[in-house]
Amino acid sequence: MSSASTAIRFDEVTLGYGRRPAVHHLDGDIPAGSLIAVVGPNGAGKSTLLKGIVGTLKPLEGRIDLKGPASGIAYLPQAAEIDRSFPLSVYDLVAMGLWSRSGLFGGVARQDRTRIEDALAAVGLTGFERRPISTLSGGQMQRALFARLLLQDAPVILLDEPFTAIDAKTTADLLDLVRRWHDEARTVVAVLHDLDMVRRTFPQTLLIAREPVAWGETGEVLSPENLLKARRMVEAYDPHADVCHRHVA
Repeated sequence: MSSASTAIRFDEVTLGYGRRPAVHHLDGDIPAGSLIAVVGPNGAGKSTLLKGIVGTLKPLEGRIDLKGPASGIAYLPQAAEIDRSFPLSVYDLVAMGLWSRSGLFGGVARQDRTRIEDALAAVGLTGFERRPISTLSGGQMQRALFARLLLQDAPVILLDEPFTAIDAKTTADLLDLVRRWHDEARTVVAVLHDLDMVRRTFPQTLLIAREPVAWGETGEVLSPENLLKARRMVEAYDPHADVCHRHVA
């Protein structure tokens, strides 16, 4: 895939832990303004790919080039990676979305308070400002995290399994926000398991199984043949294999 305006460029990228690759041979562009799903079997390297894009995991080989600065990325990790025992209110959690502009100790200005209130209203959490995050349901917590993403106002948004274990109403409301971001020409990359949701909502899909299987129009990518190939590739994967280097003629 290529575009005159590229948000993210993969140049023969290999990502992994130690010297054990989790994703390799990834090459191509994500055009600016894309709405793209990343799918694949369990253990396919989907979350690893997002960590590579956001910069928390450095490539073992190749490059990931971003059009803008790292601060131009808003990242929502999996729910299991978020510590909900930390003594934080919903208001303070959402206000963290302003850190890229105000800094950790920059305080909250009057106009920022209005933005926080608007973000909470947009996700249906008006009145929850002082609730400890430890008391929220899974769906309420995800709404609060989406409100934080709204405040980050980033051109690139990465979502790792954002709709797992939440109710249908919350899923529908948050999908509306994803569509809004797409309408605003932001680049949205989401790791998802629900292939029906992908087919309904995401025009582009990257199917990976430790390496790319197919990348392009969702209807073509999610063919039975490609899905079977991806499953077989993950089942055949050798977890002890070392990085396979690119050979240049």
